[in-house]
Amino acid sequence: MREIQFREALREAMNEEMRKDENIYLMGEEVAEYNGAYKVSQGMLDEFGAKRVIDTPISELGFAGIGIGSAMNGLRPIIEFMTFNFSLVAIDQIINGAAKIMSMSGGQFSVPIVFRGPTGNAGMLSSQHSQCFENWYANCPGLKVVVPSNPADAKGLLKSAIIDPDPVIFMESELMYGDKGEVPEEPYYIEIGKAKVVKEGTDVTLVGFGKIMKVVIAAAAELEKEGIHAEVIDLRTVRPIDYPTVIASVKKTNRLVLVEESWPLGSIATEVAFKVQKDAFDYLDAPILRIMGGDVPLPYAPTLIQEYLPNPERVIKAVKEVMYLVK
Repeated sequence: MREIQFREALREAMNEEMRKDENIYLMGEEVAEYNGAYKVSQGMLDEFGAKRVIDTPISELGFAGIGIGSAMNGLRPIIEFMTFNFSLVAIDQIINGAAKIMSMSGGQFSVPIVFRGPTGNAGMLSSQHSQCFENWYANCPGLKVVVPSNPADAKGLLKSAIIDPDPVIFMESELMYGDKGEVPEEPYYIEIGKAKVVKEGTDVTLVGFGKIMKVVIAAAAELEKEGIHAEVIDLRTVRPIDYPTVIASVKKTNRLVLVEESWPLGSIATEVAFKVQKDAFDYLDAPILRIMGGDVPLPYAPTLIQEYLPNPERVIKAVKEVMYLVK
């Protein structure tokens, strides 16, 4: 397989689907003339033209609503937010519109739309531009929420999201667009709602999603050097959550550590922990632990950002705690 960047994998996914279906179009700020704020849509205006790659004003509420209306009338929009922090301006359209139209219309209207863009911190951008919205949107029935961690998953999951009949929230990371990974050359799709066992192990289960998987994988590699064999699971989607894969792993390892960048209250990790203790309580040999972001707005100073975010050292310590190697 060839090695390409995360942004290139996303572009390939959109290009391949847009070549097959003329009803698919991309719309958002700077997606056309500027080739995308993060160069994800580079070259797409030249290939598909201004009717299918559409620049918008700074008006998330407006172009999200236009996208939803067009989806109800047979098109398949891909709406790019420069960051999901800006989606707060459009959240009424997403939550009260896209997510509910299928049920409120008694199935008369579907909304095949993808809202995509970066979530979470991207360095020194401070509190208003560094928030994690995965659990916000995952809380809403009617939406699917996808958070890929590598280029291959990003391509396969985005292709599935584009052809999905329901609205999909597709969350990326500014810090991952330049990441390289092996991606198959032939077209492929990855099922939405299916987690991936990244590494098999016997001693403890580590669960994460999105860019925090770098932390999880790094921690697992260090633990391996100490003879601790962690099983690593990438959720890939957080609505729906693949609980059976996590529970099957916990039944094998008997211990669980969850890692997430978000604030602790109402997190995806909290929900997974509840489900595991409900359905696999008798298999647990230790309390479930979470490694989360700080319960404060993200600071600007890089030293404080380091203290805020999960890191491999915190994950390793948590693993040793659930194994009763340290207190």
